[in-house]
Amino acid sequence: MSRSVAGRLSPERRSNDLRKLRAERFDVLVIGGGVTGAGAALDAASRGLKVALVEARDLAAGTSSRSSKLIHGGLRYLEQLEFHLVHEALTERGLLATRLAPHLVRPVPFLVPLPAGAGVRDLPGRVFRRSYYGTGVAAYDAFAGIFGSGRGMPLHRHLTREGARRIFPSLRADALAGAIRYYDGQVDDARLVVTLARTAASLGATVVSSARAVGLIRQAREVTGVRVRDMEAPAGSPEAEFEVRARTVIAATGVWSDDMARMLNDVGLRPGLRVRASKGVHLVVPRSAITGETGLILRTATSVLFVIPWGGHWIIGTTDTDWRLDRSHPAATASDIDYLLDQVNTVLERPLTTADIEGVYAGLRPLLAGEADSTSKLSREHAVVEPMLGLLLVAGGKYTTYRVMASDVVDRAARRLGGVRPSRTADLPLLGADGYTAMWRDRADLARRHGVAVGAVEHLLERYGTLTLDILALIDADPLLGTPLAGAPEYLAAEVTYAARAEGALHLEDVLTRRTRISIETSHRGVESAEHTAELMGAVFGWDAARRAREVEHYRARVEAERQSQLMPDDVAADAARLGAPDVRGYAADRGGDGDPAELPAG
Repeated sequence: MSRSVAGRLSPERRSNDLRKLRAERFDVLVIGGGVTGAGAALDAASRGLKVALVEARDLAAGTSSRSSKLIHGGLRYLEQLEFHLVHEALTERGLLATRLAPHLVRPVPFLVPLPAGAGVRDLPGRVFRRSYYGTGVAAYDAFAGIFGSGRGMPLHRHLTREGARRIFPSLRADALAGAIRYYDGQVDDARLVVTLARTAASLGATVVSSARAVGLIRQAREVTGVRVRDMEAPAGSPEAEFEVRARTVIAATGVWSDDMARMLNDVGLRPGLRVRASKGVHLVVPRSAITGETGLILRTATSVLFVIPWGGHWIIGTTDTDWRLDRSHPAATASDIDYLLDQVNTVLERPLTTADIEGVYAGLRPLLAGEADSTSKLSREHAVVEPMLGLLLVAGGKYTTYRVMASDVVDRAARRLGGVRPSRTADLPLLGADGYTAMWRDRADLARRHGVAVGAVEHLLERYGTLTLDILALIDADPLLGTPLAGAPEYLAAEVTYAARAEGALHLEDVLTRRTRISIETSHRGVESAEHTAELMGAVFGWDAARRAREVEHYRARVEAERQSQLMPDDVAADAARLGAPDVRGYAADRGGDGDPAELPAG
């Protein structure tokens, strides 16, 4: 069986994996299907351990689908003298871009604009700023060259004001004295998580989404498993809740990590770490709204602001504010949106307005608490603790360093289990990576053989790598799947079918917000694609007309609730508006309803 086939998260695979969860005992059970949880499942499976992963909602449903889409070393950490973080992140960036996932992580150029001063009198200031920023970017490149494990990114370059405006004509001439161009990595964060989970599944891991951890199973003072609820089971089903036995439980639950305290309170234990949630809001605008060939990185009073090229769009973000409300559905406010527009407009010739915005998304960063009052200064380092025998918690860190976090927590589990070989994920290409360079080189021939446009093949290769052959096989069998998805011509109908057949998508929301990014890349936020998507998914799952209509109705309500939240002046009002749409998986507890307060909304 090929890795691609072995890693399919199909409806049949989910049913079989649910049976395994009920019947078997695992070496490692991972709670949480974000990037750290999926990475931990892959790391453990690659060592030959018997592994299961459960995720309460969808893979990457939380923070891991709502990032800035960057794989980066953290240029500003150099300024904070956190050299070890930069070293670690640049090493991981190099591995992802050259060995592990070159089909998903690719270079993206950025300009660091150097602000203009007050004429000749500011000449010393301009010299100082160019030297200061230039030294930082040079050190960044030097770290990448020394530690970057196959750099995968070009070197930086200094530009004059005229040179900067040739590359980025939308920059205001009076707002800069020049610029420095450097490179970092870009990724579709949700697709990387799905690929990690599928790679783990290809190595034998049991992977089940819509399976919520609702409590720990203990014998004396040792955790021996987890109670799990199948969120897709019919209401009142006696099989909806069951026990999963495991020698070690790893909780990789991000901003939900503090909820472990409620599970441990009854035995008088503390989890040993605290996590604070910091809200980051991003705007998506069409590529035509700004004229430029690179991204921008701008200093603000409290943090940094990125303007990032994203296919036919730009991503502008992010905010960095404390969030203490609903963690499943963080909401962007009108104030957040105005702040981002105000910041980016300081350097643009044509100011952006709310009319330019195609999409908005908000995510929560899990930050280790206690280092500082300001969330922007909280540590991006991670921690692994064992508050109870058999239970490991991993929290904090950066998206870029997911593999290090995964390796660290599985190392701790391995010491408990004994006889386990070291991590090998630094040398394990993810699904779609093997043969990618050759397939990209021969993409015109591939398009000709399958009767599709070269542009369509390029789009698929940058999302699926060599798994593109699976998509093309679907189109060969049914040419209608080679047509664009309604309302989203950048995507093919086959991608929806593939998401349901092989990528673990169970609902419209999973496809429109994570397997594709239609919910943020179109002004209709995916509403015009919902019915076509429901038809395609329904053909895979056997949905009747009523079920298709219910999925469409739920998705439309979700979009409307998000739109309303983005008109609200503050977090409390925005949160209330966003929670006006019920979760498709029925999360009463997540919304402060009548659910069991000890439940852990993983992921």
